[in-house]
Amino acid sequence: MATRGTNLRNLLLLQKVTPLRHYSSSASSASSVNPTEVSHFNALASTWWDPHGSSRLLHLMNPLRHDFIKSCLASQKSPAPSHKLRYLDVGCGGGIFAESAARLGNTASVTGIDPSAEVLKVAQEHARQDPMLYQSGRLQYLNKSIEGLPIPQNLDEQFDVLTLFEVIEHISQPAPFLQSCLPFVKPGGWLVLSTIARTWTSWLTTKFVAEEVVRLVPRGTHEWSKYVNEIEMRQFFQSQKGWASEGAVRAMGCMYVPGLGWRMVTGGEHWGNYFFGVRKDPSSFED
Repeated sequence: MATRGTNLRNLLLLQKVTPLRHYSSSASSASSVNPTEVSHFNALASTWWDPHGSSRLLHLMNPLRHDFIKSCLASQKSPAPSHKLRYLDVGCGGGIFAESAARLGNTASVTGIDPSAEVLKVAQEHARQDPMLYQSGRLQYLNKSIEGLPIPQNLDEQFDVLTLFEVIEHISQPAPFLQSCLPFVKPGGWLVLSTIARTWTSWLTTKFVAEEVVRLVPRGTHEWSKYVNEIEMRQFFQSQKGWASEGAVRAMGCMYVPGLGWRMVTGGEHWGNYFFGVRKDPSSFED
């Protein structure tokens, strides 16, 4: 019965969004920030950039994030953008992805946002070690949630790529949170995320083994009931006007292999960690 209840929660939040939660012309005014989650990650702030510390798996996963974004851009039927890309990294944490994206030759700018001032301070201090990152507009961090950002009023204020890496599984109400993200993506741009499917396999690997047995991540990092299945994510975006037309949805599973690191796993999106990318229709404009 507990599993059935969990399924209903996720379907209600992602597949059947109620009118009160449905995105119309402005983002949800309710914050997605969970104080308990913020407190948990505040405790990890000091070791964020230790490649052997509590964020070790995030450091090891980072190259796959870039590989998946490249595969999304390469998959689109229309030509990939010839201009340099603007990134919005939502829930950027200590800046592992944001810094690496800012160093890419085809990057115009990266904006990282996070509700934790303590974690964001770590990101800012680490970025200061590389003067190139603080060239005009190259990398900036804002202590805000997505709901706290002003909604873009024109194309110049929107982003080519919006990323949500290891964020969704920490959000209590994913549908309104995702709807708050949608207007920040340019027509033809991509929303790219990574998260975990809600299966017994993922409970065994991410909760029991990773947190309790081998302690790959700190205890309490994940709450299994908040995991979102790939099909739920896909159905949500297919229900959003101006998104995911012409099959512009991509998903790929990934798995951590001790001694080898993270590996892409075809079909793994149905039972464990996965990447998910969805393109905003090139002809889409907000009403």
